[in-house]
Amino acid sequence: MQKQISKKIFLYLFIFLFLGTPNNKMLLELNIKDSNGFEISSLSKFDDKEIVKELSNHKHENLFLLEKEKIKKIIKKNKIIENYNIYKKYPSDLVVNFEKTELLALTQMDGVYFYIGSNGNLIEVKDFEINLPMIFGNFDLVEFLKLKDLIDESFFDFYDIKNLYYYKSKRWDIETKNGLLVKLPANDLSESFRVFIKIINDTKLKNIQMIDLRQNNQVIING
Repeated sequence: MQKQISKKIFLYLFIFLFLGTPNNKMLLELNIKDSNGFEISSLSKFDDKEIVKELSNHKHENLFLLEKEKIKKIIKKNKIIENYNIYKKYPSDLVVNFEKTELLALTQMDGVYFYIGSNGNLIEVKDFEINLPMIFGNFDLVEFLKLKDLIDESFFDFYDIKNLYYYKSKRWDIETKNGLLVKLPANDLSESFRVFIKIINDTKLKNIQMIDLRQNNQVIING
């Protein structure tokens, strides 16, 4: 009887060890691998050293326990990033893909120059690397992005614009690189752009210097 009990104890002990071994091995591997690798890729060039430095503060955290919200918080602080995705490549790598926002224009606030990104962020200028339209006035970023969409829909090349002027009356003036000044109304911009495009495509109306579309049902053209 005692021998049978001993055999059963031995059998149960063997089953316990057999089932427990894989889990113990996994825990051992995770404990040995005490730091995470960071695989970071960008769909366009920009300085990501600061992000990498901040992410590295979490390199000793267990990848299973590392919260994605912590990583998102770090990424969102960098205003030049428009899109990103994060995934964990177990057992030890965190993979982050970045897409930089498109830089649309320049503006100046309190003596400091900023890029305006397509993500609606103001990004402080460190080096003037690209030639972009300059915006003057105390404008609303959302209103500017709406204007940019209208310009793109009109098939007028946004990057032919030299300057944009925003007024308290909530309307825009556009100055092109060839010296044409377009005065837009505060409302019904879609129709104004339709008229504007029709005028500049009219071969009889070349070398004009100003198009005033501010008044309803009236267009003033100066040559």
